Amino acid sequence: MGFDAGAAARHLIDEHARRSQFANLPGAIAPQTLDEAYAAQGALEDLLAPTLGVPGGAKIAVTTKVMQELMGIDQPCCGMIFSKRIFTSPARLAFSDFISLKLECEIALRLARDLAPGTGHTKESMAEAVSHAMPAFELVEDRNAEYRKVDVKSLVADNCWNAGVVLGAGAPFAAGRSLAGLQGILDIEGKREAQGWSEDPLEVLAWTANLLGGRGRGLKAGQIVMTGSLIATLPAVAGKTFRFAVEGLGETVFEVE
Repeated sequence: MGFDAGAAARHLIDEHARRSQFANLPGAIAPQTLDEAYAAQGALEDLLAPTLGVPGGAKIAVTTKVMQELMGIDQPCCGMIFSKRIFTSPARLAFSDFISLKLECEIALRLARDLAPGTGHTKESMAEAVSHAMPAFELVEDRNAEYRKVDVKSLVADNCWNAGVVLGAGAPFAAGRSLAGLQGILDIEGKREAQGWSEDPLEVLAWTANLLGGRGRGLKAGQIVMTGSLIATLPAVAGKTFRFAVEGLGETVFEVE
Protein backbone atom coordinates (compact mmCIF):
# COMPACT_ATOMS: atom_id res chain seq x y z
CA MET A 1 0.00 0.00 0.00
CA GLY A 2 1.09 3.57 -0.65
CA PHE A 3 1.85 6.22 1.92
CA ASP A 4 -1.26 7.57 3.68
CA ALA A 5 -0.59 11.28 4.22
CA GLY A 6 -3.98 11.74 5.87
CA ALA A 7 -3.25 9.11 8.52
CA ALA A 8 0.03 10.84 9.40
CA ALA A 9 -1.70 14.21 9.62
CA ARG A 10 -4.50 12.90 11.82
CA HIS A 11 -1.95 11.31 14.15
CA LEU A 12 -0.17 14.65 14.49
CA ILE A 13 -3.45 16.44 15.25
CA ASP A 14 -4.14 13.94 18.02
CA GLU A 15 -0.62 14.29 19.45
CA HIS A 16 -0.94 18.06 19.65
CA ALA A 17 -4.39 17.80 21.24
CA ARG A 18 -2.95 15.51 23.92
CA ARG A 19 0.01 17.88 24.38
CA SER A 20 2.31 14.91 23.91
CA GLN A 21 6.07 15.17 23.75
CA PHE A 22 7.27 15.18 20.16
CA ALA A 23 8.03 11.73 18.81
CA ASN A 24 8.78 10.57 15.29
CA LEU A 25 5.76 9.22 13.45
CA PRO A 26 5.18 5.51 14.08
CA GLY A 27 6.61 3.17 11.47
CA ALA A 28 3.26 2.13 10.01
CA ILE A 29 2.35 5.69 9.06
CA ALA A 30 5.77 7.35 8.89
CA PRO A 31 6.90 9.01 5.65
CA GLN A 32 9.86 7.27 4.06
CA THR A 33 10.93 10.15 1.84
CA LEU A 34 10.87 13.94 2.01
CA ASP A 35 8.24 13.93 -0.74
CA GLU A 36 5.98 11.85 1.49
CA ALA A 37 6.80 14.14 4.44
CA TYR A 38 5.68 17.20 2.49
CA ALA A 39 2.53 15.33 1.44
CA ALA A 40 1.77 14.75 5.13
CA GLN A 41 2.43 18.42 5.82
CA GLY A 42 -0.07 19.30 3.10
CA ALA A 43 -2.66 16.98 4.62
CA LEU A 44 -2.05 18.58 8.02
CA GLU A 45 -2.54 22.01 6.46
CA ASP A 46 -5.91 20.92 5.07
CA LEU A 47 -7.03 19.74 8.52
CA LEU A 48 -5.86 22.90 10.31
CA ALA A 49 -6.97 25.53 7.78
CA PRO A 50 -10.62 25.67 8.93
CA THR A 51 -9.39 26.71 12.39
CA LEU A 52 -6.12 28.54 11.70
CA GLY A 53 -6.87 30.02 8.29
CA VAL A 54 -5.11 29.59 4.97
CA PRO A 55 -1.32 29.91 4.89
CA GLY A 56 -0.15 33.48 5.12
CA GLY A 57 3.45 32.62 4.34
CA ALA A 58 6.29 30.17 4.75
CA LYS A 59 9.27 29.49 7.03
CA ILE A 60 12.51 27.61 6.77
CA ALA A 61 13.99 25.23 9.33
CA VAL A 62 17.21 23.28 9.90
CA THR A 63 19.29 26.02 8.34
CA THR A 64 22.65 25.36 10.01
CA LYS A 65 25.14 22.79 8.79
CA VAL A 66 25.39 21.39 12.32
CA MET A 67 21.66 20.66 12.50
CA GLN A 68 21.59 19.34 8.93
CA GLU A 69 24.37 16.87 9.68
CA LEU A 70 22.59 15.85 12.87
CA MET A 71 19.41 15.12 10.91
CA GLY A 72 21.08 13.56 7.89
CA ILE A 73 20.06 16.12 5.24
CA ASP A 74 21.95 18.60 3.08
CA GLN A 75 19.46 21.45 2.82
CA PRO A 76 16.94 23.36 4.94
CA CYS A 77 13.27 22.39 5.15
CA CYS A 78 10.11 24.44 4.71
CA GLY A 79 6.85 24.81 6.62
CA MET A 80 3.77 27.00 6.23
CA ILE A 81 2.60 29.84 8.49
CA PHE A 82 -1.15 29.94 9.09
CA SER A 83 -2.78 33.36 8.70
CA LYS A 84 -4.40 33.33 12.14
CA ARG A 85 -0.99 32.73 13.69
CA ILE A 86 0.49 35.91 12.24
CA PHE A 87 0.58 38.43 15.07
CA THR A 88 1.43 42.13 14.97
CA SER A 89 3.95 43.59 17.41
CA PRO A 90 3.55 44.25 20.28
CA ALA A 91 1.95 40.85 20.85
CA ARG A 92 1.01 39.13 24.11
CA LEU A 93 0.32 35.40 24.24
CA ALA A 94 -0.33 32.97 27.08
CA PHE A 95 2.53 30.65 27.97
CA SER A 96 -0.05 27.98 28.81
CA ASP A 97 -1.18 27.88 25.18
CA PHE A 98 2.08 26.14 24.27
CA ILE A 99 3.80 22.92 25.28
CA SER A 100 7.44 24.00 24.87
CA LEU A 101 7.74 27.37 23.19
CA LYS A 102 11.01 28.54 21.65
CA LEU A 103 11.76 31.83 19.90
CA GLU A 104 13.84 32.62 16.84
CA CYS A 105 14.85 36.16 15.85
CA GLU A 106 14.50 36.66 12.11
CA ILE A 107 13.93 38.99 9.19
CA ALA A 108 10.58 38.46 7.47
CA LEU A 109 9.98 39.54 3.88
CA ARG A 110 6.54 40.52 2.62
CA LEU A 111 5.84 39.88 -1.05
CA ALA A 112 4.78 42.65 -3.38
CA ARG A 113 3.65 40.26 -6.11
CA ASP A 114 2.77 36.65 -6.71
CA LEU A 115 5.58 34.15 -7.23
CA ALA A 116 4.43 31.52 -9.68
CA PRO A 117 5.25 27.82 -9.24
CA GLY A 118 8.59 26.93 -10.77
CA THR A 119 12.27 26.79 -9.91
CA GLY A 120 13.70 29.77 -11.78
CA HIS A 121 13.66 32.21 -8.87
CA THR A 122 16.94 33.97 -8.08
CA LYS A 123 18.22 36.47 -5.56
CA GLU A 124 18.07 39.09 -8.30
CA SER A 125 14.46 38.34 -9.25
CA MET A 126 13.48 38.37 -5.56
CA ALA A 127 14.74 41.94 -5.20
CA GLU A 128 11.83 43.02 -7.40
CA ALA A 129 9.28 40.93 -5.51
CA VAL A 130 9.57 42.26 -1.94
CA SER A 131 7.49 45.12 -0.53
CA HIS A 132 8.70 45.21 3.09
CA ALA A 133 11.39 43.75 5.35
CA MET A 134 10.49 43.31 9.02
CA PRO A 135 12.06 42.15 12.28
CA ALA A 136 10.12 39.09 13.40
CA PHE A 137 9.94 36.44 16.06
CA GLU A 138 9.15 32.92 14.96
CA LEU A 139 7.24 30.93 17.58
CA VAL A 140 8.56 27.37 17.55
CA GLU A 141 6.60 24.58 19.24
CA ASP A 142 9.07 21.74 19.60
CA ARG A 143 6.97 19.83 22.16
CA ASN A 144 10.05 19.07 24.27
CA ALA A 145 11.66 17.14 21.43
CA GLU A 146 14.94 15.33 21.94
CA TYR A 147 16.69 16.89 18.98
CA ARG A 148 19.21 14.12 18.44
CA LYS A 149 16.36 11.65 18.00
CA VAL A 150 14.27 13.74 15.61
CA ASP A 151 13.78 12.31 12.12
CA VAL A 152 13.65 15.19 9.68
CA LYS A 153 10.74 13.60 7.78
CA SER A 154 8.60 13.67 10.92
CA LEU A 155 9.70 17.26 11.54
CA VAL A 156 8.57 18.27 8.04
CA ALA A 157 5.27 16.42 8.43
CA ASP A 158 4.70 18.37 11.67
CA ASN A 159 5.00 21.62 9.69
CA CYS A 160 8.55 22.20 10.91
CA TRP A 161 7.14 23.09 14.34
CA ASN A 162 5.85 26.52 13.35
CA ALA A 163 3.43 27.98 15.91
CA GLY A 164 3.21 31.48 14.49
CA VAL A 165 5.17 34.70 14.02
CA VAL A 166 5.21 38.17 15.57
CA LEU A 167 5.93 40.86 12.99
CA GLY A 168 7.30 44.35 13.52
CA ALA A 169 6.16 47.14 11.21
CA GLY A 170 9.42 46.94 9.29
CA ALA A 171 10.42 49.20 6.42
CA PRO A 172 9.62 49.42 2.70
CA PHE A 173 12.13 47.54 0.59
CA ALA A 174 13.71 49.03 -2.52
CA ALA A 175 15.41 46.86 -5.13
CA GLY A 176 19.15 47.30 -4.88
CA ARG A 177 19.19 47.48 -1.11
CA SER A 178 21.21 44.78 0.63
CA LEU A 179 19.77 42.98 3.63
CA ALA A 180 22.96 41.01 4.26
CA GLY A 181 25.08 41.79 7.30
CA LEU A 182 22.42 43.68 9.24
CA GLN A 183 22.85 43.60 13.00
CA GLY A 184 20.03 42.23 15.13
CA ILE A 185 19.86 42.79 18.88
CA LEU A 186 17.72 40.83 21.35
CA ASP A 187 16.69 42.39 24.66
CA ILE A 188 14.85 40.54 27.43
CA GLU A 189 13.24 42.70 30.09
CA GLY A 190 15.23 45.66 28.77
CA LYS A 191 18.60 43.91 29.07
CA ARG A 192 20.67 43.05 26.03
CA GLU A 193 20.95 39.26 25.79
CA ALA A 194 22.34 38.51 22.35
CA GLN A 195 23.19 39.89 18.94
CA GLY A 196 23.76 38.51 15.50
CA TRP A 197 23.99 39.43 11.83
CA SER A 198 21.87 38.47 8.85
CA GLU A 199 23.18 36.39 5.99
CA ASP A 200 21.22 37.13 2.80
CA PRO A 201 17.43 37.05 3.20
CA LEU A 202 16.88 37.45 -0.56
CA GLU A 203 18.80 34.24 -1.24
CA VAL A 204 16.67 32.48 1.37
CA LEU A 205 13.51 33.82 -0.26
CA ALA A 206 14.65 32.51 -3.66
CA TRP A 207 15.45 29.11 -2.14
CA THR A 208 12.03 28.92 -0.47
CA ALA A 209 10.20 29.96 -3.63
CA ASN A 210 12.10 27.32 -5.62
CA LEU A 211 11.39 24.56 -3.08
CA LEU A 212 7.68 25.36 -3.03
CA GLY A 213 7.64 26.02 -6.77
CA GLY A 214 9.22 22.66 -7.47
CA ARG A 215 6.30 21.10 -5.66
CA GLY A 216 3.80 23.00 -7.77
CA ARG A 217 3.10 25.66 -5.20
CA GLY A 218 3.52 29.41 -5.58
CA LEU A 219 3.47 32.28 -3.12
CA LYS A 220 1.02 35.17 -3.13
CA ALA A 221 1.38 38.93 -2.86
CA GLY A 222 1.03 39.94 0.77
CA GLN A 223 2.37 36.66 2.14
CA ILE A 224 5.51 36.62 4.25
CA VAL A 225 8.60 34.44 4.22
CA MET A 226 10.75 33.97 7.32
CA THR A 227 14.42 33.87 6.40
CA GLY A 228 16.23 32.23 9.32
CA SER A 229 17.36 33.27 12.78
CA LEU A 230 20.12 35.81 13.34
CA ILE A 231 20.47 34.61 16.95
CA ALA A 232 20.50 31.12 18.47
CA THR A 233 17.08 29.70 19.31
CA LEU A 234 16.05 30.42 22.89
CA PRO A 235 13.24 29.31 25.20
CA ALA A 236 10.32 31.63 25.90
CA VAL A 237 9.86 32.43 29.58
CA ALA A 238 6.54 33.29 31.21
CA GLY A 239 6.32 36.83 32.51
CA LYS A 240 9.10 38.14 30.23
CA THR A 241 9.06 40.69 27.42
CA PHE A 242 11.30 40.01 24.41
CA ARG A 243 12.36 42.79 22.03
CA PHE A 244 14.25 42.16 18.79
CA ALA A 245 15.56 45.08 16.73
CA VAL A 246 17.28 45.04 13.34
CA GLU A 247 19.23 48.04 12.12
CA GLY A 248 17.20 50.05 9.65
CA LEU A 249 14.10 47.85 10.05
CA GLY A 250 12.80 48.74 13.52
CA GLU A 251 11.78 46.21 16.17
CA THR A 252 9.28 43.56 17.16
CA VAL A 253 8.06 42.95 20.71
CA PHE A 254 6.59 39.80 22.23
CA GLU A 255 5.37 39.29 25.79
CA VAL A 256 4.72 35.86 27.30
CA GLU A 257 2.14 36.04 30.07
